Amino acid sequence: MLTLYDYMDSGNGYKCRLVLAHLGIPFKLVLCDILKGETRTPEFLARNPNGRIPTLQIEDDTFLAESGAIIWYLADGTPLAPTDRKARAETLQWMFFEQYSHEPNIAVARFWKHYLPKLSALQEMDLPNRMKNGYAALDVMEKHLARNAFFVGGSFGLADIALYAYTHVAHEGEFDLAPFSSIKAWMSRVAAQPNHVTISHKN
Repeated sequence: MLTLYDYMDSGNGYKCRLVLAHLGIPFKLVLCDILKGETRTPEFLARNPNGRIPTLQIEDDTFLAESGAIIWYLADGTPLAPTDRKARAETLQWMFFEQYSHEPNIAVARFWKHYLPKLSALQEMDLPNRMKNGYAALDVMEKHLARNAFFVGGSFGLADIALYAYTHVAHEGEFDLAPFSSIKAWMSRVAAQPNHVTISHKN
């Protein structure tokens, strides 16, 4: 059985749990409290030298890290991962966008505002830029979703899972999603998919 090392509030981990849920794949969940340094122990670093969740132990007792790699491994050969060459590239395009333009701003602002008791002086200085860039990423998504029900090929897939994870909790970073009607409609479509689970759901 697969084993997922995860932290329940992590959007990156949630992507993996969503794929596992949608595909009906059984797995063992091992919770690691990143706020207590549980991914920095020698035992965890032997699994993932980068000391981060999510980390997936696969059937041959090796480990995969990085949420994008994990969800592609899980979904390859299923309807969540396109077989068409162009659609696969477009899926990767949106997944790279999420990791480069979306997650570093929306997820970081969420962590700083929702989990830290107080920001450092450097974080206070950097926060306006994170918010600006986060809204810029949301604007890109809004324009695409105004013309498309889902991100790639008109159907629900990995690109939607990758972007939903932190978008649906963006309000915890004090992002106002009220002006983004297309994003809100898309989030409702994602949440209505069969076998959908919430970020706090435990297997």
